[in-house]
Amino acid sequence: MNYDYLIIGAGIVGLSTAWQLKQRLPHKRIVLIEKEADFAKHQTGHNSGVIHAGIYYAPDSLKAKFCREGAAATKAFCQTHHIAFEQCGKLLVATNEIEYQRMQALYERAHTNGLAVEWLNERELKTKEPNIAGIGALLVPSTGIVNYRQVAQHIAQEFQKLGGEIRLHSQVMQISEQTDSVTITLNHDSQIETLHTHFMISCAGLMADRITRLMGLATNFQIIPFRGEYYRLPAKYNQIVKHLIYPIPDPALPFLGVHLTRMIDGSVTVGPNAVQGWKREGYGAINISARDMIEMLQFSGFWQVLKQHWKTGLHETYNSWFKVGYLKQVQKYCPMIQLNDLLPYPAGIRAQAVLKDGTLVHDFLFADSAHSLHVCNAPSPAATSALPIGQYIVDKVLAKTGD
Repeated sequence: MNYDYLIIGAGIVGLSTAWQLKQRLPHKRIVLIEKEADFAKHQTGHNSGVIHAGIYYAPDSLKAKFCREGAAATKAFCQTHHIAFEQCGKLLVATNEIEYQRMQALYERAHTNGLAVEWLNERELKTKEPNIAGIGALLVPSTGIVNYRQVAQHIAQEFQKLGGEIRLHSQVMQISEQTDSVTITLNHDSQIETLHTHFMISCAGLMADRITRLMGLATNFQIIPFRGEYYRLPAKYNQIVKHLIYPIPDPALPFLGVHLTRMIDGSVTVGPNAVQGWKREGYGAINISARDMIEMLQFSGFWQVLKQHWKTGLHETYNSWFKVGYLKQVQKYCPMIQLNDLLPYPAGIRAQAVLKDGTLVHDFLFADSAHSLHVCNAPSPAATSALPIGQYIVDKVLAKTGD
């Protein structure tokens, strides 16, 4: 079958891209393919559901720009499509002097990024959140919560209403690029199919590097999975906080630390941590993939990351194996939570792009060929930023194709 455009990956970034491309090119034949049985089965459906404000990100980065625009666009989309969301605000809590110094840097960055923030001293923090302990905090009132699976489902519906086609259960097996097109071989419901497209867009998330390799693109990155483990608090703690509660993050790492998150269903979760994953789609109790492990161990960037961050890695692994260590991360700012309050909750996997020299890619990363564009790294807050990311991708694609 022949298409004008083909998008790989039905996470929220792929869906946003397909929908906005169809809006711009209503008469083109556009298909989105996904190996799973439904949308948003990986990073989109396993995150904490936060509509981020963009306080952390370097002012000149795509992350900062997309997050600011994405937060407003996500809320507007939810209002238009009657999707439940809440702008509950977020508190970044400092519990020691090092974190307090980092908090000052974040305060300055927030103003540079044009965000409204409020500096709270210890007494003001206790007034706003009686169950939270800290020596100071930043209040970011524009932060919100939503169910991103619902957002993704509605984007998919809008794409289909415009005539876009979605093929689920479609695993990419082979890709070859010709002088004027791309040929994709799929395993669709155990049947081999061949599709031809004038232009291909990859939003493959955890499989982004494998798609580039299938095309024979020369890139210097690999996806390293980091497992984010969560717990849920008992229902008696559903009102334990009014805001989202975050620690002050280490600026050297792309992770935000274990936080208390009010969910849109009324529950409260704790997490995530950031543990080295040994399976790209490892959401269960035991998660090991021989293929994923071998690829990591053969990649020089993995060993560089290990060398640079081995202390952090050991700390995260200990806290993963021993719940008491995980609990200490929470009790720093919420001492009333006890060990038996940490109830099971599904884990998530972060697709972290790592360069051969061990650099953790903090911003968006793209690769391309004559007839393809690949989103190689779509870091948090990609879910918040999905609508402007989709527009950005579409602009890049149309500049290449001339449509």
